Amino acid sequence: MIGQKGVPATYGGIERHVEELGSRLVSRGHGVRVYCRTHYTPAGASLNGLELVRLPSVPTKHLDAITHVALSSAHALFSEADIVHYHALGPSALAWMPRVRAKRVVITVHGLDWRREKWGRVARTFLRLCEWTATRLPDATIVVSRTLEGHFTATGARRVHYVPNGTPIPPPGPTSPLEKWGIDPGGYLLFVGRLVPEKGLHVLLEAHRGAVCDWPLVVAGEGHFTDDYVESCRRIADPGVRFVGSVYGDDLAALQQHAALVVVPSSLEGLSIALLEAMSYGRPVLASDIPENRELVEGVGETFRTGDVADLGNRLRRLHGEEDRRAEMGARGRERIEAEYDWDRVVERTAEIYDRVLSGRS
Repeated sequence: MIGQKGVPATYGGIERHVEELGSRLVSRGHGVRVYCRTHYTPAGASLNGLELVRLPSVPTKHLDAITHVALSSAHALFSEADIVHYHALGPSALAWMPRVRAKRVVITVHGLDWRREKWGRVARTFLRLCEWTATRLPDATIVVSRTLEGHFTATGARRVHYVPNGTPIPPPGPTSPLEKWGIDPGGYLLFVGRLVPEKGLHVLLEAHRGAVCDWPLVVAGEGHFTDDYVESCRRIADPGVRFVGSVYGDDLAALQQHAALVVVPSSLEGLSIALLEAMSYGRPVLASDIPENRELVEGVGETFRTGDVADLGNRLRRLHGEEDRRAEMGARGRERIEAEYDWDRVVERTAEIYDRVLSGRS
């Protein structure tokens, strides 16, 4: 696996995807090597039988990913791996390297990264070109949403397979971790994600400030080369906002399981892990109406007009007073996760694609 920052996952949907997928492949008897960046995965880290290879990168906004992918690809070139699996558009630019030694290559596209607001013109152009490499260089291309499948099909791409993200159905958990943040079960809004512009936290903060409801907002996540953006978010936040940083394990589970409402205000997604996990806990969700979010929540959750502070604020006020409606949303969302986004199905489908490319039937 190449392209992720590393595991164990502390933030980022791709990292969570690789952790869940890799761990389950190991349980089925596959050997899985995950390439990790030294600034993300600590020395001595281990996880569920995965082989973790830590390699350095140039830790800057534009060079962090591509330098690590280049080193990882060179390392994989001379390994015993049968399949090299890249994750995200940018890393696909180097997907030709393993094929020099006749290794099979699979790429998972988690989103159209050139749309991210943090990139300048040169980076956007490069990532736009990577739509071509992501579908022409590998033996098979996986996309995590029907929206992405439709996008690539419309461009004439072949060998594109839809395999969504998954999420487990979690058991009930304790409320005690909430005490450290001074919040009550069922009495707060929750945002989980990287603090980058396309996740839309600034929209939620402005809407929350104007909604005048007694739910505090908990923000779980950190920036990634976006210090100025994070600081601007802190400036517009009202006193009812708790920035709790990067949270995972039991603390994250408690936040997700006991929120009154989970809000995903993003302007860009592949298939949101934050939405999937909230729905798996039976939490009601309110999401921006981008196609990737509607694909998940239509009929079971609510959406608002992307980027529209007033519309989001109105829906927050209305849902605050509709406890029965929130309970119904949560129950229906969990049913959808159980029916359509089970990790075992994701792993089975991915393993089928591996078998196809190894047999030359991609």
